[in-house]
Amino acid sequence: MRDTDPSGDLPLILLEWYDVHARAMPWRVPPAARAAGVRPDPYRIWLSEVMLQQTTVATVRDYFQRFTARWPTVADLAAAADADVMGEWAGLGYYARARNLLKCARAVVADHDGHLPADHAALLKLPGIGPYTAAAVSSIAFDLPFTVLDGNVERVMARLYDIHTPLPAAKPDLMARAQALTPTTRPGDYAQAVMDLGATICTPKSPACGICPWRDPCLARRNGTAAELPKKTPKKPKPIRHGTVYLGQRADGAWLLETRPDKGLLGGMLGWPGTDWIEAGGPRPAGTPPAPADWQPLAGEVRHTFTHFHLMLTVMHAPLPNDTEPARGHFVVRDDFRPSDLPTVMRKAYDLLR
Repeated sequence: MRDTDPSGDLPLILLEWYDVHARAMPWRVPPAARAAGVRPDPYRIWLSEVMLQQTTVATVRDYFQRFTARWPTVADLAAAADADVMGEWAGLGYYARARNLLKCARAVVADHDGHLPADHAALLKLPGIGPYTAAAVSSIAFDLPFTVLDGNVERVMARLYDIHTPLPAAKPDLMARAQALTPTTRPGDYAQAVMDLGATICTPKSPACGICPWRDPCLARRNGTAAELPKKTPKKPKPIRHGTVYLGQRADGAWLLETRPDKGLLGGMLGWPGTDWIEAGGPRPAGTPPAPADWQPLAGEVRHTFTHFHLMLTVMHAPLPNDTEPARGHFVVRDDFRPSDLPTVMRKAYDLLR
């Protein structure tokens, strides 16, 4: 059996596998092209990594294509209107990412002449770029030997070394193992190779150990524990919150909407006026309708899950006169209203009405 000492040939074995099996991504330079001297666009790498946080590749592809078609450079994105960017981001979730995306693009234009810096420390100083994103951009875009530790890499390391400490406590150990394996030759390709291995072979359920390039040195495969790794500390049940939203439409077809505060959930996004979201166990939250009207509840309710809680929304609807002066929010004329500009939970309310 091959030794699992990180000083061995594991990176070379994985790179040979990656040269044949690399996934095709719209932001990725294939290994053959990279070997021929084609360099990744740091803007596209950064944008993809921000989009991929807490989001699947399948979901991100179309968003990435639309973003880069509309804003092909950092400077283009920096010059974009906030509302346009938030609208394109709608449905992708974790909306603070979109706000930080704009802040970062503008900082890159203001402080780095429109080019993401090829310096790890400088990247960390940019808005919205933390250790993970800085490592990913440094490695993939600039081929610097920084270690990228996402969920796929954590799983691969836990199985390769048969680590049973549950996450998140195991993160420092998993990072140390991953760093020890990161080569100085082709570190960008290697980072993508480990992520591809976890996404396509070393999957959460039913890992394809028989065709894994690291099959022989994998201690979890050897010990029959691969399917149970990585272990995770049980999460507490998510609380349930309640709220109400008001969907009002004028006789001329305009919809009553509001832009949510920059801070907080769905910050900066377009949405329906509504109440606060209060945890279950008490009375449903009271709220003042955004305009005087005969508001009626719709049958059913909107259910949506955020990272830390479940949300149940009562949807109120009313026709509004053309001379309505709302106490909050603003009207968006029919031709300018796009349901796709709404975050998912707000679009669910619209769908319930329709």
